[in-house]
Amino acid sequence: MTVSIDTAAAAALARDLDAADYRTDAVRAAWGDLPDRAIGQGLRGPALAALEGRTDPLAVVCRLLGVGAAASVAEVEAAFPACGVAGLIALDLVQVAGEVVVATALVRPQAFADGRGEVEWWIASDLDEAALGGELAPDHVLGVGGASLTLASLQLPAAAASVLDIGTGCGIQALRARRYADRVVATDVSTRALRFAALNAALAGDTAVELREGSLFEPVAGEQFDRVVSNPPFVITPRVAGVPAYEYRDAGFAGDDLVAAVVRGVGEVLTPGGVAQLLGNWEYRDGEDGLERVRAWVAASPVPLDAWIVEREQLDPLAYAQLWVRDGGSAPGGDDYARLVGAWLEDFADRGVTAVGFGYLLLRRATGVPTLARFERMPQPIDHALGPHLAASLAAHDRLAALTDAQLAASVLHVAPDVTEARHHRPGEEAPTVIELRQGAGFQRALVVDPGLAALVGACDGDLAVGVLVAAIADLLEVDPDALAAELLPRVRELVVTGFLGFDGPEPADPAG
Repeated sequence: MTVSIDTAAAAALARDLDAADYRTDAVRAAWGDLPDRAIGQGLRGPALAALEGRTDPLAVVCRLLGVGAAASVAEVEAAFPACGVAGLIALDLVQVAGEVVVATALVRPQAFADGRGEVEWWIASDLDEAALGGELAPDHVLGVGGASLTLASLQLPAAAASVLDIGTGCGIQALRARRYADRVVATDVSTRALRFAALNAALAGDTAVELREGSLFEPVAGEQFDRVVSNPPFVITPRVAGVPAYEYRDAGFAGDDLVAAVVRGVGEVLTPGGVAQLLGNWEYRDGEDGLERVRAWVAASPVPLDAWIVEREQLDPLAYAQLWVRDGGSAPGGDDYARLVGAWLEDFADRGVTAVGFGYLLLRRATGVPTLARFERMPQPIDHALGPHLAASLAAHDRLAALTDAQLAASVLHVAPDVTEARHHRPGEEAPTVIELRQGAGFQRALVVDPGLAALVGACDGDLAVGVLVAAIADLLEVDPDALAAELLPRVRELVVTGFLGFDGPEPADPAG
């Protein structure tokens, strides 16, 4: 399928938005910090109040496309001199009723920063609940939300010849992937979503995003990609009459079958060594651990996969049901709220679901026997992009997988600059009862370590090899150096993969070789 939009109108709109200075900082300054935060909570009243009486182009654009409020034809023509009302209509962004222009979509600025610098796009999507004043349509196309930003921050900051974006929605992941990829193919089951994605690519001046309609891997049958990204419609939704099925969050699968299908099938569309990154939910059923379910999906792939799965959150069935019923526009106390929550709980009970996990999945098509199998729970807050850390951790894992213990002992390591140590003492006692290592970057892990490992980490200053340090610590602790090395080296490997320690210099030769 070919998705076509009026590219001339899109180019004209981009010129008008640029001329109005319709950018994140300018918009925030136009209506203030409090209204800006209110917009993020689905409240547009404070922003409209702050703009009341203003007719300058920025104010008109903010009212019309920023929050979906109406404006007069004269105001819109003045604010959009290149595009005009006719161009906005051609792009399906507005309708006209008499002398009033009514928004049918939103276009909001979206700032983003990565290893290649800062960029700001304009992202079009459907009107939100605040603008609609009611529930969303089943074919609603979501703008840039929390999940979108999370996945964007997870994408590996490394060059790729080709990237596949499954379930592209408004196209934000495809645009993000294009920062590092020569070619991006973006797919979706929704024709409406693909039209928004086409418009957003045009507004960004990007002509290298190819859009295809279809479910999961069907549109790319027989093709392979260096990278796959996906924020799929993973929300677990009851398959019963009367429960709304929103395309942006529900693909029509039962339970967590959608995520299972992506995990089992993604390896075949990856080039050897290619990486897939996605978000997902998984169920805990009658005592069966959710992460073990994901492990079984990985094992069921017809091609071998390295896997790094991070569970960030776990909700009980009631909390999960309430979250997604509210997301669809049904508020507590409303006519449908109790009925919909009940449908979710009944659906979970039928499968024996006791909890639902949410997290990040990183899968890599192994070039031999898989060497990476990390299934972790990390609910701690993280306040920065994880893409660079994931890339560094993968590189460290690969380097370590090729090192013998003797080579690791001959390696020189250094402590990462973001790592700190805390020692907790009982009053009056000299020896600490707890030694804790914390990292300020990466997953911001906190590890309790014993004195031997703490001493080794503290001594890793890029000067002496690990084996020399272990021998010195063994002498200090009056223990057998070989036994201490056997205990510490596996833990050193873990500290290197997780970013507490890093290599200095090239890989050493194997002393035994």
